[in-house]
Amino acid sequence: MAGAALFGRRMMWRVGTVVALQDETATARTITLKVPDWPGHIAGQHVDVRLTASDGYSAVRSYSIASAPNSEGRVELTVERLPNGEVSPYLTQEVAIGDPLEVRGPIGGWFVWRSEQTEPVQLIAGGSGIVPLMAMIRSRAAVGSAATFRLLYSVREPGAVWYRDELQALSDQNRSVALTYAYTRVAPKGWPRAPSRIDAALIAQTTWPSNLCPTCYVCGPTSFVERAAGLLTTIGNSPDKIRTERFGPTGDRK
Repeated sequence: MAGAALFGRRMMWRVGTVVALQDETATARTITLKVPDWPGHIAGQHVDVRLTASDGYSAVRSYSIASAPNSEGRVELTVERLPNGEVSPYLTQEVAIGDPLEVRGPIGGWFVWRSEQTEPVQLIAGGSGIVPLMAMIRSRAAVGSAATFRLLYSVREPGAVWYRDELQALSDQNRSVALTYAYTRVAPKGWPRAPSRIDAALIAQTTWPSNLCPTCYVCGPTSFVERAAGLLTTIGNSPDKIRTERFGPTGDRK
């Protein structure tokens, strides 16, 4: 019964208040909500957001949580503006501090990182797939975990990087989070790798050796996730150590 009660609490709609806004790129914005009676979350989980128009029409979309777990009821969501999106233009261009937003969650229990994990962690993000992985990185920093993280982050061009300054700062701190960028369309001047998709050589050079048995988290568009997971398997990682989260046609979470 206790488990059913907890599930019921998580699946009820709550009205959060927008308390901060921060633009990450020209098309992405982080929204910080203060949510009353928030039950707490685990890094990697997501929430549903519901917007209701004056005529009663409502739209629900799922968004990964970007913030580390905390006891303050603060939840950060980073939202990308999508062409023809019903919800994203409002969240990235119109929502203001003080506005209410309905949220439900947290949801998910497979694609999560828990602070008691001690094995090496390999993170691979494609575009907006960085969001739940950022929650894991922040969670690791918040609890002072000794688990070693590596992040391979694939983006179209330098201006598309989310959380750039924070990622660099965390990477610079004793290299506790080793950071590698893979640019697919435009790379910075002098970048050692020509713009291209991730490939077997890059995976072999930048990810943890499979004999260390890392837990791998891969998040992004479906085609990207399938490719990355396949390459991880090719270099010896066990499929049961690879956890994936897909965005796009089979799931619109951002």
